[in-house]
Amino acid sequence: MPTDIEIAQTAKMRPIADVAADLGMGPEDLVLHGPHIAKVRLGVVDRARKHPRAKLVLVTATTPTRHGEGKTLTTVTLGQAANRLGTKAVITLREPSLGPVFGVKGGAAGGGRAQVLPMEDINLHFTGDIHAVTAANNLIAAMMDAHVFHGNALDVDPGRVNFARCMDMNDRQLRAIVDGLGGPKNGVPRQDEFVITAASEVMAILCMTEGVRDLKERLQRVLVAFNRRGGPVWARDLKAEGACGILLKDALMPNLVQTLEGTPAFVHGGPFGNIAHGHNSILSDRLALGSTDMVFTEAGFGSDLGAEKFVDLVCRQSGYAPNAAVLVTTVRAMKHHGGIKEKAIKEENLKALEVGLPNLDAHVRILKTLGITPVVAVNRFVSDTQREVDAIVEHARGLGVSAAAHTGYANGGKGGAEVAKLVMDAANRSTASLRYVYKADDPFEEKVAKLATQIYGADGVDFVNSAKDDLKLVENAGVADLPVCVAKTQMSLTDDERALGAPKHWTLKIRGVRVSSGAGYLVALAGEMMRMPGLGADPAAVHMDIDEKGIIKGLF
Repeated sequence: MPTDIEIAQTAKMRPIADVAADLGMGPEDLVLHGPHIAKVRLGVVDRARKHPRAKLVLVTATTPTRHGEGKTLTTVTLGQAANRLGTKAVITLREPSLGPVFGVKGGAAGGGRAQVLPMEDINLHFTGDIHAVTAANNLIAAMMDAHVFHGNALDVDPGRVNFARCMDMNDRQLRAIVDGLGGPKNGVPRQDEFVITAASEVMAILCMTEGVRDLKERLQRVLVAFNRRGGPVWARDLKAEGACGILLKDALMPNLVQTLEGTPAFVHGGPFGNIAHGHNSILSDRLALGSTDMVFTEAGFGSDLGAEKFVDLVCRQSGYAPNAAVLVTTVRAMKHHGGIKEKAIKEENLKALEVGLPNLDAHVRILKTLGITPVVAVNRFVSDTQREVDAIVEHARGLGVSAAAHTGYANGGKGGAEVAKLVMDAANRSTASLRYVYKADDPFEEKVAKLATQIYGADGVDFVNSAKDDLKLVENAGVADLPVCVAKTQMSLTDDERALGAPKHWTLKIRGVRVSSGAGYLVALAGEMMRMPGLGADPAAVHMDIDEKGIIKGLF
């Protein structure tokens, strides 16, 4: 079979204006970025929000291996399959971050016969949204440091800065730095940090906002630092919201592209699911919900992260809710959780697979705890044996959950028909009632404890390092009642990436608290989770190239 990029480069795409026309949009509703990419004006979102009619399906997953288990690929497969089956469907996805593209996971546009196109553009600079977020974020940081340099009328404490600079690349060297060196003309020296743009508060704001006015109000609420008395210093004190809003004005508009089979796809925003809230944008969801009959939306990593945050953060604010959820898993992931090392992962091993199945059980439990009807979708690999695939499907059915395998990578929408039928049936007959894990007025510690025990399976929570001191500052700022976004490893249900399966008798450790008041939540830092990833010993970047004709190789 050709590689992902070879399939993408030889695909015949529809003019994006034709794709938009299928959703009731005319040329006046679009800002074209070439023949195959368009931004959709916010007025169309306003029209769509008045008439939401689509069923919403959340695509999540079991705890992944370091390569991911094909959640985006499955989302694309299901959108294509639904259209083949006569249901008008749209998918909504996040924009890929350059960090993972050049790191381990590669791109985030699906793969094989289940991709969003044009794949190269989407995986690289696309429409510039992520760069706009980076610029807006760093403008706030620059305005704060300039204020300190020019007299510090707000009495900012350089040792208590809450707001970090960002860049869209994996670069561990920038996790903890000292800047402002070089003498009085070059700023005020202080310890600082960078986070990856996908983990920044401004990215979260872009994805949680409802429009321009709401965007500026959220930017005003960004907590940039504390003063020497422990009081809050806000972005509104710097008068930063207007200029940042200008930088983000085009990024606010959802991006419309298409899948390999011509299914409309809104690809917008890109918060990480392990560090931030892991969902595309409320604006693109609202646009999709008012433009079609079935929407498949993806949330980051496993259900302990993406699905929980989608419910407790996105649904709590937006008011919409999924009618069903797709729980993506693989034979590879189940054997991984059964203790099999990567070098032997392609060999049939039913015993190891059985040992790993409690991880699947845990994620089914999580979705039911959230009040969502799950359907298990096994993303089938060429190396999977029929006995292995059947073992997962039969086990899921034994839990009372609909399940089937798909071959979307090899066969596109045709390969996802069986799963799509199960999912659409579940969505159409759904009577589930969405359940938040915690109440809005629960104390911060109780919110975290409920997440730890009800979602992750922990016995309790320990607040270590600076977490308690951080919480006192949060209380002083008057934002301690915000919802909680836990920054936790995606590689385990616990805060230790080495703990496989569904561990019991462990304690979640919270080592710090960061305020993302503009986004509308507090970030609880669990375990050793870093907000700036690093490149590995053999990053995807070393296998990429471009020739004299401009043909890209190695991007996947």
